[in-house]
Amino acid sequence: MKKFILLTAFIIISCKTPIGTGNTDAKEEVNNFLTQWHEDAANADYNSYFDKIAEDGHYIGTDATENWDKKAFAAFSKPYFDKGRAWDFKAVKRNIYFSKDGNTAWFDELLDTWMKGCRGSGVLERNSKGEWKIKHYVLSMTIPNEITKEVLPLKAKYEDTLLKP
Repeated sequence: MKKFILLTAFIIISCKTPIGTGNTDAKEEVNNFLTQWHEDAANADYNSYFDKIAEDGHYIGTDATENWDKKAFAAFSKPYFDKGRAWDFKAVKRNIYFSKDGNTAWFDELLDTWMKGCRGSGVLERNSKGEWKIKHYVLSMTIPNEITKEVLPLKAKYEDTLLKP
């Protein structure tokens, strides 16, 4: 009987112990999840790619007008996936952080893309089934500080009207 009580107590404590507050296994789990998400796009696996985004998730792209909920992003992306290859982003470096309870993770990543260096950042949440889902993702193109003044006129042509109150 004592063994049963001890085993039961261990299981209860184990189930309530947060996964991933800096824990290497949780970081590896999130890292693998994000790597697979990018591979899903490269392999045009539409269902797997969008299954990793929460139903209320958001994707913000590199264009100032690209701020999509999941449904709108899926509709925008479908033609790319239908061609058999969407985009191919590879993480060069990724930092992952966790909330105290281990059910929320946020990250930033330096990406090798067709646009050269890009930065991705986002928030993941563990759902009631224990699965990670992307709640928010931001993709940004990087601009070296040394050429910012050269790039500004090119951006102004497209963005000045968007930035007026």
